Formats: sequence, structure tokens, C-alpha cells
Amino acid sequence: MAPPAVEAAPAPAPPPPVWRAEGGLLLEVVALVGLAVTQPLLDVLGRSPDFFLFHRATPGQVVALLALVAVVPTAVLAGLGALTRLAGGRVRLVTHRVLVALLLAVLAVQVGREVTGLRGVPLLLAAGAAGVAGAAAHRRWRVPGRMLRAAAVGPPVFVALFVLVSPASAVVLPRADGTGAGVATGPGGHPPVVLLVLDELPLHSLLGPDGRIDATRFPHFAELAAGSTWYRNATGVSGWTPYALPAMLTGRYPARPDAPHYSRYPENLFTALGGLYDIHAQESITRLCPPSRCDQPVGPEQGLGVLVRSSADLLRQLVAPAESRVDPEAGYREPTAAEAGLDAAEPPPTDPKFRWDNLDDHQPARFTRFLADLRPAARPTLHFLHLLMPHPPWTYLPSGSRYEAPDDLPDDGAGWADLGRQRHLAQLGYTDRLIGETLRTLRATGLYDQALLVVTADHGVSFTTGSQGRGMDAIRAAPDEVAWVPTFVKEPGQRAGRVDDRNWEHVDLLPTVADLARVRLPWRVDGRSARQEARGRGDKRFYDRPGQPLTLPGGVPAPPVPAAPHPLVGTTVGDPPTGGTVQVANLDAFRAVDPAAGRLPALVWGTVPDRVPDGTLLAVSVNGRVGAVVPVVPPDPAGRRFAALLTDDALFRAGPNRLDVYQVAPDGTLRRLTPVG
Repeated sequence: MAPPAVEAAPAPAPPPPVWRAEGGLLLEVVALVGLAVTQPLLDVLGRSPDFFLFHRATPGQVVALLALVAVVPTAVLAGLGALTRLAGGRVRLVTHRVLVALLLAVLAVQVGREVTGLRGVPLLLAAGAAGVAGAAAHRRWRVPGRMLRAAAVGPPVFVALFVLVSPASAVVLPRADGTGAGVATGPGGHPPVVLLVLDELPLHSLLGPDGRIDATRFPHFAELAAGSTWYRNATGVSGWTPYALPAMLTGRYPARPDAPHYSRYPENLFTALGGLYDIHAQESITRLCPPSRCDQPVGPEQGLGVLVRSSADLLRQLVAPAESRVDPEAGYREPTAAEAGLDAAEPPPTDPKFRWDNLDDHQPARFTRFLADLRPAARPTLHFLHLLMPHPPWTYLPSGSRYEAPDDLPDDGAGWADLGRQRHLAQLGYTDRLIGETLRTLRATGLYDQALLVVTADHGVSFTTGSQGRGMDAIRAAPDEVAWVPTFVKEPGQRAGRVDDRNWEHVDLLPTVADLARVRLPWRVDGRSARQEARGRGDKRFYDRPGQPLTLPGGVPAPPVPAAPHPLVGTTVGDPPTGGTVQVANLDAFRAVDPAAGRLPALVWGTVPDRVPDGTLLAVSVNGRVGAVVPVVPPDPAGRRFAALLTDDALFRAGPNRLDVYQVAPDGTLRRLTPVG
């Protein structure tokens, strides 16, 4: 009897081809990079069309940036993984799992910062653990890998959403120019129009305790008010410039989250006046004046390079385990006249009080050009300037001298909000000098009496502790600081100042300018001219989000309660006993000071030993005279516990300067803390 036949065991399935395995690993990297890098970065940039408009980015440059964001990180990591295959399949798989763990950890940092209170090392440890756990699950089960490969469609989707539906899409796919040309009305010609829009300036900051402009601190704003109509109950429409400025220049409330671009707002001040006026426009973070109406030869750094560098900075903020405000606006910086090559634009005045002799060192170039253009002309001219002052970065003292400050210095929280207000007011003091120079130039050229002059701001900002900024918390806690803005309108030939407390909203700006310039607008506006009857309602419309108005109670805001300076400020300190040390980060800057260069070490920051309790007062003096008294606060993410702004230039002298810091006891006695670098 023959033995039974033995069936042969089935042959093992051949391993998948190398190309197929590599393809699967590549798809997983694509998905993870898309979730951890591409989506969060494009989300921030997509909501920030002003970032691209500020840098005058062309559609081609934006598309190139999109390609770099979507492709380069993936290509680098995928290429690294592919190279490891040269060392064998096992090394390749280990490398891939390490990449999976790292990318999951990066994603976990972002998620953890949103949904937990963890920051710093604890967040890093938690994110690292999440990354390792995710990589282990990826190794053990097939489902995570399959899900990642399916998610590889994400990056193309993220790019498509950016290009087609994000607010920044207008920069990539601009629509055709609109005209919206106005029509001349009434007899007579059109007066020159000078419109200066400042940025992030609350009316509160200008007021003294009597409710008037503080003429001692801001003499040129007071001078402006004395010769114009001050609309004291004027409010901005939004706390965000890309919504606020289009509302001002179109006369319409924000309806959609559109880019502040002429293709989205074809009916605006520039198109209305463009057929009747020559236009000299200096925009900052908008591009409402179409190329057919005006050019903008002076601008910030442009090109793909600055877009890439700024995007890289944003990405570092996004993946950092520390608290950070991810905001492209933080990178706005105007060039100086020297950087822009405008040295010969106009001989500067010789007034040393204004520091115009240092113009090329620290004056924004667009303001230089604005002043140079203020000349009588054969045709009526619109002179428009949106100047990012006193908007951060805060770097100016009232005298015009500049000072250095850490980029990550807080402006919210105990002690820091007060410091932010002080720095804002110091820069506002310098802005006051710019107003004075504008008035001087208008008078010197003969334009002052002829011109319609408007000076205002797009929105304010809150410095209320715990509600600093312009978001909903700030709007609820301090609407007077966020919404109410200074608004001055000097009509042609006006000599005497007056106050008008009508319910002015900034959608009234364009109809008022058009009315006074004898131009009829060919479109419907939400605002009303100041020459018309005041609106009946007393409340205000304010938009944190377009199309979703908030109602704020109206009325002229109450003047602020002035904070009394500490009695030690301005006094000369003797020789109190020494005890302890204080860490001063910029101590070296006091060893060689050159006031003539226009830069001073006016901001002092550092930390004190842990034994010094929070709330302890520190007196900071230069060359024996106290310039500021500030509290010790809990350490910020960089470990700093105090910072003091010394706004008086007279404290400093050329050469070495002595910096002293004193601990102020509750009974007023002082103890000197030895500064160390």
C-alpha cells in the first residue's frame, strides 16, 4: 500500500516590492508633515492676508511659498529616510518609526498647548510620551499606518483651501480692478486732502484727567485739536486693521473676512477720488489703492526670501512648548530712510527738539516720503498715510531716541501690562512729534489753510491687566480703550477748534471726506457724513468678526484716572546699604552710551533672587537719579522678574553710565542690589 501523499506547504508570500514599501512609508510622512507643519502654518497665513500685502507679495511669490511649505519639509524627511535604506531594511524601518514619533510629538505639542495648561518642559515630556506611544501603536497594528496613508491627501487639500477659500486667497487669485469713480458735486474746486491714519491708538491715551487732550504730554495733538473739529465720541469699527481700515475707506461695515485688497473692495476712497485727484498713497498692511490709481514705491522688505524667513519664524512659534502669540503682524517693520535709499528725499529741518537731524537713523521711510509730498500742486491731490505708530514694536522714547527690548517681553499679566502701557505712551509721545512735524510742513508749504486734514486711528488697544489686546476679552473688559479713537477733521479754511460729540462711527469717515471734497460716491454706504444730521441711535457697532456686530453702549468715554508717579522717581539717591544682587540682562549697554547716536539703554530688564517676594518694589536709577520704580513679578517664560522703562533722556550722559537698582522696603527705606550681567 502506497504511503499517503504529503501536501507541500504553501510558499510564503513574497515581500512587497521595495518601491511599494517605500511608497507607503512616504505617504505616512506626507500625512504627518501635513498635520504637524503644513496645516497649522497655512491656517495662520491663510487668516493673515495683511502679512502678504504688507510685504507686497505677488501671486507668484505666494504660490512659491505654498510649494515650499507643502513640499520641502516632506522631501527632506522622506529623503533622510530613503538614504537609510542603504544601511538595510531594518535600519530603514527604525528610522521611519523615529520620524513618526518625532512628528507625532510635534503635533502633540500643538494640541497640548490648545487643550491643556501644560507649558515648557512638562509639555515637552507629555508630547514626547505621546509621540513614543503613537509610534509603538504604529509598529504593533496596521490600522494606524493605513489611516496615515489615507490622510496623505491632506496637504493638497490644505493648499487648495488656502488658495480658494481662505481670506488670503485674494492675494493669489485677485479679481479685476473695480473703478467706483466718484463724481464732482457743487460749485468750486476740490481741496487737497491729507488723511493720516495712525494705528492702535486709544483715545484714552491722549486724555488728561479733565477729559481734554493732555497738552503737557502731547502738545501737538492739542495743537491739532485747537484748529479742527474733534469728534470726541468716535469709534473704530473693528479691533483688527484688515477689517477696520476697509470699513473706514469704503463706508461699509465689515461683512466678510476678505483680504484688505482692491480686488475685494473695488469701491473705496482711492477709486472714488482717483478720477478727480492725483493720489499719493502710503499704505502699510492694506492694498486698497489699485495699480491703476497709484503706485507705492516705498515699502518694507519684499520678495520670497522674507516670506520664507517670516514663515519659518511662525513655524517655530507654532511648535514651541512655550506660550506665544502666533501672529504674522509681529514681523511688521518699516525701513528707515537710509535703508530705503531716500537720503536725498528732502533736506531735514534743523529743529534739535524733534531730532530731525537723526532722520535717516530712525524715522520710518514712508513718513519721510509723506512729508516730502506735502506740496501745492496744479491738480487736487490726496495725500494718504497709514502709519504703524504707536503700534508695536515699541522702540521709541518721546524724544525720538530708540531703545532695545527683547522680542518676547510680555505685555500682559501682573506688572507687564503696566510696562506695556508705559512703552505705548512713550512711543505715542514720539508720534506726537510726528504730528507736530506734519502741521509744521503743511503751514510751511501753504497747504494748511487750503487742505482738508483728517487725523485718526483705526482702533485702540486695552492695557487692562488680564484683558490686554484687542480680542473679545479686551472688548468686554475695556471697550473705551479698544473702540474709541481720536478723530480730528480740519476743514479747508477752518481756524477755530470745536468739539462734536455726535455718535461717529468710522464708516462715517469716507462719506465725510467725500462730502468735504465735493465728491459724490456712486455706491451705497453704511456711514453718514458729518455734514448730515447725526444718527439717531446712541449705541455702537463693533465687529470682532465680519458680519457679526457687537453692540457697545455709546457716549463720550470718561477720562482715565492718572496714576500718580512714585515719590522716588526723579529723586537723587544717597548711599544706602548694600545687600544682595540683581541680574541685569543689558548691563553692558551702560558701559558706553552715545546719546547723539539716537539710541539709549532706556529699558532695563532682568531678575532677582527667589528670596525676593513678588510685589517687592525696585527703584532703578541712572547716574544717581531714580528713573523708574517697578514691582517684582512672577518669572515670565524667559525667567525675567522685572523690567523698567526710563523715559527721561536727561538721565543719560555720553560714555560710561552708572546703573543702580534698589530694593524698596515697605517703610520706604532702600537697600542697594549689586547689578551683575
